[in-house]
Amino acid sequence: MNPRRVVITGVGIACPIGHNFSEVGASLRSGRHGIVAMPEWDRVGEMRTRLAGVVSGLELERRWNRKKVRTMGRVALLAAYSAEQALADAKLDEETLGSGVTGLSFGSNSGSSEALAEFCTTLLTTMSMKGLQSTSYLKFMPHTCAANLAQFFGIRGRVVPVTSACASGAQAIGTAYEAVKYGLQDVMIAGGADEMHYTTAVTFDLMFATSTNYNARPDLSPRPFDAKRDGLVVGEGAATVVLESYERARERGATIYAEVLGYGTNCDGLHITAPSEQGMREAMHRSLRDAGLAPDRVDYVNAHGTATDIGDVAESNATREVFGRPVAVSSTKSYTGHTMGACGPIEAAFSIAMLREGFLAPTRNLVEVDPRCADLDYVREVRDVRPAVIMSNNFAFGGVNTSLILGRVD
Repeated sequence: MNPRRVVITGVGIACPIGHNFSEVGASLRSGRHGIVAMPEWDRVGEMRTRLAGVVSGLELERRWNRKKVRTMGRVALLAAYSAEQALADAKLDEETLGSGVTGLSFGSNSGSSEALAEFCTTLLTTMSMKGLQSTSYLKFMPHTCAANLAQFFGIRGRVVPVTSACASGAQAIGTAYEAVKYGLQDVMIAGGADEMHYTTAVTFDLMFATSTNYNARPDLSPRPFDAKRDGLVVGEGAATVVLESYERARERGATIYAEVLGYGTNCDGLHITAPSEQGMREAMHRSLRDAGLAPDRVDYVNAHGTATDIGDVAESNATREVFGRPVAVSSTKSYTGHTMGACGPIEAAFSIAMLREGFLAPTRNLVEVDPRCADLDYVREVRDVRPAVIMSNNFAFGGVNTSLILGRVD
C-alpha cells in the first residue's frame, strides 16, 4: 500500500512545568521552570550536584484502584497518567483499544529505580527473601512502561518497548509513526517516561556531566549553549501522543494537533558516550529525506541541548552544517532538566504547543552564547511567530540519534 500521512490526535503530559498540555504551553510562554534544589541528596557522599527537575503535586498512587497499578513503579505511573490524558484527548474508546487495530510503542531509560533499589537493598542487606514483594520485578523490568500500559488499557495490537537511553521516547514515536505510515497499525500510542531517583544523578555526576555551580540558585541552571553552563540537570516526567492516519482522523472528526512529516534515526558506531557531529547530521538528513523537505522549509529546531560542555558544541555545529544558515534554535531542557527517556515525547509536545499557539520558546539562562558553538539563531526570548515546520532532535549514549519533523495542519 502507499505510505499514509500520519497525524497526532491526542497529547498527554506530566513534567516539571505542567501536568497537562495547556499548562506546559503557558509555562513555556511565561518562562516558568521546574528546577529545584534537592537537599535530601546531602546523604549521598561525594555527589556534587543538588539540582533536579521534578513532577510535583500529583497523587499517582491514589489515582487508580490499587489492583490496577500494583505492578507499577513511579515511572509506569507517570506513563499511565500521560497516556490516560492522551487517549481521552483523542477520544479513543475501549473497542478501538482492544480490537487489535491499536498498537503501543513506549520508551524509558530503565524501569523503576526506586523499586530496584528497595529490592536490592532488602535482599543484599538481609540475604533473605523475607520482605521482598513478588511484584517488584514487574516495576523495575526494562519494559515496565510498555507492558503495564498494554494491560492497563487492554491493547491487543503490536507492543514495542524501547530502551535506548535518552532517545527512548523519540524512537518510540518514530516506531509508531512508521507503523501507521506503512499500514501495520491504524492507531499507535507512543511516548516515554522516566522517574527521579538519586542514582540517575549519581550516574551523571560520576561522569562530571552534572551542573554543580548553581546548587544554591536552581533558577540559573541548566544553561544550554551558554558560555557559563556547567552541565545537565536530571529531570523526570512522561508524555504520550496518539498517532493515526490523516484519513482516519478526518473521517472520525478528530482534533489534529500536528502531522509527523519525517523521522530519522541512526547510530554513530564510534563511542559509547562521546557525541558525533557526523552521526547527528546524518539523523537530521534522514528525517528531511523522509519528509521530502529541503532544510530551508524548517522554521525552528528544538535542540537536544543538555548543557554539557562538548554536547552543545557538537550539536550546534552539526545543526549549522545541515541547515547552512542560522536557523532558529532553542533547548526546552532549560525548563525541565534532562528527562532522559521521556525527553523526546515531552519536547515533541512542547513543539506541538508552539505549532498550534504560534510562538517559539526561548532557551532559559542563555545570556552569552559559547563562542565555540556554531552561528545559529539562538532564541533568547519568546517570539510570537507561526512556525509551520519544527524539527525536534534527541541524541543518546550508545551513539543513538533521532530527529523528528512535525508540521502544522491548518
